[in-house]
Amino acid sequence: MVMSCRVMNIVREVSQEVSKVVLGHERDVQYLTLIIIMGGHALIYGPPGVAKTLTSEAIAHVMGLNFRRISFTPDLLPSDIIGAKIIDPKTGDLRTVKGPIFANIVLADEINRGNPKSLSALLEAMQEGKVSIEGDIYELPRPFSVIATLNPLETQGIFPLPIAILDRFTISLRFDYPGKDIEEMLLVKDTLALTPELVSRLRRICSASCIFEAMSDFKRVRVSSDIINYVLKITSKLRSDSRVFFGPSPRAVQHMLRVAKGLALLDGRDYVIPDDIKESSIITLRHRIISKGSSGNILDDLLLGESIVKDILKSVEPPI
Repeated sequence: MVMSCRVMNIVREVSQEVSKVVLGHERDVQYLTLIIIMGGHALIYGPPGVAKTLTSEAIAHVMGLNFRRISFTPDLLPSDIIGAKIIDPKTGDLRTVKGPIFANIVLADEINRGNPKSLSALLEAMQEGKVSIEGDIYELPRPFSVIATLNPLETQGIFPLPIAILDRFTISLRFDYPGKDIEEMLLVKDTLALTPELVSRLRRICSASCIFEAMSDFKRVRVSSDIINYVLKITSKLRSDSRVFFGPSPRAVQHMLRVAKGLALLDGRDYVIPDDIKESSIITLRHRIISKGSSGNILDDLLLGESIVKDILKSVEPPI
């Protein structure tokens, strides 16, 4: 059954508008827009200069959402992220200064440069949509999504990302060097010098309220028992694979199915098919696979995790 839905319309319009500034990442933009509607989080990895930050900022602008950027460094403190209580020098009163985490879209730039203490400040925010500042609880704006970038080529001044943080990212996306045709278009347009101006000129196609309305579309997507069994077989094989030290968590499995529902909506369907599961499993599971052959290099680990997921997909027969 073909259906029309708000999710599909929002994602398509955002993708078309963002493509005026970001070239060669149409599917990635669709993934990110879908994740924002879901209220999930995304990890983007790739070398510098491949439009990771630009894509995030452009999507936030087009979706009519507040955007803040946090540059992670080894000396970053949790208070630099969530905020702190300070004494007002004029009145002597204690007041709360909210940090950059209080935004709809938060870009955690080069997250692997952050120390473990600063990374821990993201855990509560990403899972529960709230933060604790000196004992008081503060709700974060809704919708709320963290988009983290990491430069997998750096070896100095970086920290390994804890499993607890990786497991909170709904999907991971690889931004690689563009092909010759795309790079030629970049040279002809020379968008680099005009990037801030171009982003501000992009048309806003929705707002927080229309995103809330679109969230209900996910409830309309049907998942058959055969699809559920297919998902369980994939995750079971991953957890028992001889190459895997730590397999996908129950949270990861839920994310995989929820993203598959989103992919069905993008295709105009109200039901999930095996191809949705195959596509979602790669982007939701590869960063969550901790292999026994881990090299300590995050790019190698991501590539190995993706390879293992693809091998498992080939070995599990999808339902007819």
